[in-house]
Amino acid sequence: MNPFIFTQSKDLDGVLAALSAGEARPIAGGTNLLDLMKEGVMRPSQLVDINGLKIEGLDLDQVALDEQGGLLLGALARNADTAYDALVRERYPLLSSAILAGASPQLRNMASNGGNLMQRTRCVYFYDVGTACNKREPGTGCPAKDGVNRQHAILGTSESCIATHPSDMCVALRALDATVHVQSSSGKRQIPFADFHRLPEDRPEIDNTLQPGELITHITIPQAERFMAHSAYIKVRDRLSYAFALVSVAAALDVDAGGTIKAARIALGGVAHKPWRVEAAEAQLVGKAAGEQAFAAAADAILHGARGYGHNDFKLTLAKNAIVQALTSAARGTDIASGSDRDPEGENA
Repeated sequence: MNPFIFTQSKDLDGVLAALSAGEARPIAGGTNLLDLMKEGVMRPSQLVDINGLKIEGLDLDQVALDEQGGLLLGALARNADTAYDALVRERYPLLSSAILAGASPQLRNMASNGGNLMQRTRCVYFYDVGTACNKREPGTGCPAKDGVNRQHAILGTSESCIATHPSDMCVALRALDATVHVQSSSGKRQIPFADFHRLPEDRPEIDNTLQPGELITHITIPQAERFMAHSAYIKVRDRLSYAFALVSVAAALDVDAGGTIKAARIALGGVAHKPWRVEAAEAQLVGKAAGEQAFAAAADAILHGARGYGHNDFKLTLAKNAIVQALTSAARGTDIASGSDRDPEGENA
């Protein structure tokens, strides 16, 4: 690990000034950043501990209702506290289920909400500094395309990169139309979640649209009461706990008493460089009877243009089946006993 300067600050102006200069990075839980530093993948010149940061009028540790009746997630609130918060469990069970499907209890206790959004891909070539990687060193190539790519993307890929985004929480946030609130020395900015993460195109080293010197302060989610009764998060992985998704699906439905779909939200993880959502596929479900035929058609629309790279060809079938399964589970109704109220690893709330 390269030497670096470590500072702590409770002052927003001081933090923003540090982030605007050089290769400084904020650190809260550090569950991903420290791994990257130990492997030599990231080499910040300075770490700024923001755990004690104070912003007037905003509690960075809070999970609360916002002024519009939606949900406000402080950037420094821990993933575990967010998942088990009464407001989240009751009103946003999809988010709770997604968070509890990720990592391990120990990591969720440390990981911050803001840091979760900033996770970098877990591509083996990205982590191995002895290999080429366009994400780590632009212009050196993407060995995953012809190499070991079982975990890699089938949607939104480019000639430069086929890596996937690793977060479970972000998949639910994309389905729920979240907004990321950031601040810099120049002022405040709101970024729709759909625009926060980016596809690799010819600049895979840039994971998101956060600008230099900007800091995530909080995340907001609009009211989602209509989806409370019919949501599901399905994560297909190699083992039940502490494993990244081969394919994951966040599904939420608004269904009337007769079983007709009034609205749908579907987002995928493990298949692209960012959480993947196709609003046109959701729209084609509106007015249809909730059932396998409609769900399979929506899955085909979501996966239009998907391609495998050899080892991950199985994801083409797996993703369709997972979408149908998630929508079928959501249509049956949110399962509180096995959803947001119980840790997938068996740690009861």
